[in-house]
Amino acid sequence: MKTILAIHTGGTISMSQNENGEVVPNSENPIAKEQVILKGQINLITDNLFNLPSPHITPQIMLKLKQRILKAITHGIDGVVITHGTDTLEETAYFLDLTLPNTVPVVLTGAMRSSNEVGSDGLYNFQNAISIAATPESYGKGVLVAMNDEIHTARFVTKTHTTNVDTFRTPTFGPIGIVTQHKAKYFQELIQTEVCDIDHVIEGVYLLKAYAGVNGDLFSALDNEKTRGLVIEGLGAGNVPPQALPAIQKLLDRHIPIVLVSRCYNGVAQKIYDYVGGGIQLEKMGLILCQGLNGQKARIKLLVALSNGKKGAQLHEFVSNAIS
Repeated sequence: MKTILAIHTGGTISMSQNENGEVVPNSENPIAKEQVILKGQINLITDNLFNLPSPHITPQIMLKLKQRILKAITHGIDGVVITHGTDTLEETAYFLDLTLPNTVPVVLTGAMRSSNEVGSDGLYNFQNAISIAATPESYGKGVLVAMNDEIHTARFVTKTHTTNVDTFRTPTFGPIGIVTQHKAKYFQELIQTEVCDIDHVIEGVYLLKAYAGVNGDLFSALDNEKTRGLVIEGLGAGNVPPQALPAIQKLLDRHIPIVLVSRCYNGVAQKIYDYVGGGIQLEKMGLILCQGLNGQKARIKLLVALSNGKKGAQLHEFVSNAIS
């Protein structure tokens, strides 16, 4: 019999709709009381660790979650399922993917409809996540996200719709598997996984998005001793309007690492354009082009790297390539 730890952190999956149609938190998580399928095959241990809407989740809370999972691993747990609000689920999933040893399956899930709404998807997703965590083929896959019968990697999945139950997608690459007949079926896998252990998280790592005509004002606001790192979502393949460059250069002069990704939904940041503000010039200035991650994931990766003490070439190598 597999022993699976279910850690509940809050989110829509734990909430209910009131008489006015407003979705509100419950004092007790209704999903935690449910007895799911696979009776006689699963020993389910429940831990109501947090009861937080996912916009309230911080890297410090992600670290506490990582520490709870490590404790469970040392006690011989076979797999971990985490219920989580969907707004920041992908960031928590990737934080855990970067910082946990790739030993037992760790699966995050959530819901787009609260527990008492018509068509609520929470219990179904929870049941699927438990099935994935209990499937032997789930070992060695990194942290996974289970939503709407699909299995995604924490590294590449993202929320794409505000309310649709099919919101979680993996741009460019697609899901790595599906759930069918209470078992995980895989047809893709990551080329490699990477672990960067940390025991604390630093502050001062920011994310800014480029747009037509952006100047240096926002970048200048970060020109202070509190700023430890910055991720820029660039235009297209990784380009920035020229009027922002002087302020960006000042940050580089402070030896603040700056990571460049694309704001596009599909594709990767690349050094293609050789004009003022183009990706080629930005790399020459000292920006780190990160391929394959969106802005929020690149920020998590930079935060983890800096919390680990990485710098210079080691930082560049860790952050730059998420694909292989």
